[in-house]
Amino acid sequence: MVKRLLDRVLVVDVEATCWDGPVPDGQANDIIEIGLTELDVATGERIAKHGVLVRPERSTVSAFCTGLTTLTQQDVEGGMPFADACALLRGEFGSHQRVWASWGDYDRQQFDRQCRDLGVAYPFGTRHLNVKTLFSLAHALPRELGMAAALEHAGLPLEGTHHRGADDAWNIAALLAGVLGRGR
Repeated sequence: MVKRLLDRVLVVDVEATCWDGPVPDGQANDIIEIGLTELDVATGERIAKHGVLVRPERSTVSAFCTGLTTLTQQDVEGGMPFADACALLRGEFGSHQRVWASWGDYDRQQFDRQCRDLGVAYPFGTRHLNVKTLFSLAHALPRELGMAAALEHAGLPLEGTHHRGADDAWNIAALLAGVLGRGR
């Protein structure tokens, strides 16, 4: 039986290969960066910010993707294989034991799809929080906002580079702390 830890939430944001249009023939969206921030539930403190570069196995980084994320093919060639990144999440961060969160459902679905397609063990447990929906409910919004708009709505600065996993996870953790009543 897996011990379930509730003292911290792992806030995750992934960047994946993308194109200005449909996925090219013979390619598939691959995670190229996993951003992770540990959020202390009791205090709302963001403990640490991590960024893990992942080498794509089924695609290459397009010019559109570089323009969005700042990541180049050369950057991600130095990354680790996806299976190793998933093992790192489990081993170093106990991702299978902790609640994890992301902005929307894309990150959860991308992990699920890529793990299934590549035959890699899913690194998380079943407890996922969709912070985008929680934020919208907590603020009684008529629709869900993008992360940058939610930061503006909450009166928080966008720290770092938008569409970089480590920086986005850091910002999402600040929004989650506010939803939990632990933020400013």
